[in-house]
Amino acid sequence: MANESEARDAARPKAWLAWSSGKDSAWALHTVRLAGEFEVAALLTTVNRTHGRVAMHAVRESLLEMQAAAAGLPLVKVDIPSPCPNEIYESAMSEAMARARDEGVRHVIFGDLFLEDIRAYREKQLASRGMTPVFPLWRIDTRRLAEEMIAGGLRAHLTCVDSRQLERGFAGRRFDGELLADLPAGVDPCGENGEFHTFACVGPMFSAEVPVTVGEIVERDGFVFADLLERGAAAQTA
Repeated sequence: MANESEARDAARPKAWLAWSSGKDSAWALHTVRLAGEFEVAALLTTVNRTHGRVAMHAVRESLLEMQAAAAGLPLVKVDIPSPCPNEIYESAMSEAMARARDEGVRHVIFGDLFLEDIRAYREKQLASRGMTPVFPLWRIDTRRLAEEMIAGGLRAHLTCVDSRQLERGFAGRRFDGELLADLPAGVDPCGENGEFHTFACVGPMFSAEVPVTVGEIVERDGFVFADLLERGAAAQTA
């Protein structure tokens, strides 16, 4: 039986999973693992090297590392400056894809839901580097998907809110049924239009909880950020 399992694992194509630290990439990991078509070999994350945080989600690098450990996967960090011109971003990603190919990886999994321009960009960029994107959540109704995530045991906090689309008081809130009920009409239940970003801390993709608490709320350039802290560390510094 062990030999059969090893042979099956060896036959599956290897993939890296684009990991934003949020609920969609976390659920994509869960979905791909259930399907069993790919062997997820690592999580791929862009990190703002100026501030030591996940790009856009503004999650501390230490929490990102805790997520990867809970997911049981190595973490491949792509360091980018802030601000980051597109040519620098693409150069950094090109280097990451070269490493992926060296390690026998030919696919990158994304948690994108319905933005056609984003998908087309990923397909074009990866094709030029001999890689293939995979979109396991593509075109799933986002209300149904959000409810499925919550019912499936995923817990997350909103780490970034676009104050032009959503009231600042949503920053730091848990992604749960109450939040879905409170979202204004026109706001996507999964925040796919950039209304909000999240940090996943509990779910079937993790072997253990990533314990966090909500710290300072700050506003910069029209975005409201909730600084998540490791729960134990926050208690020690209180």
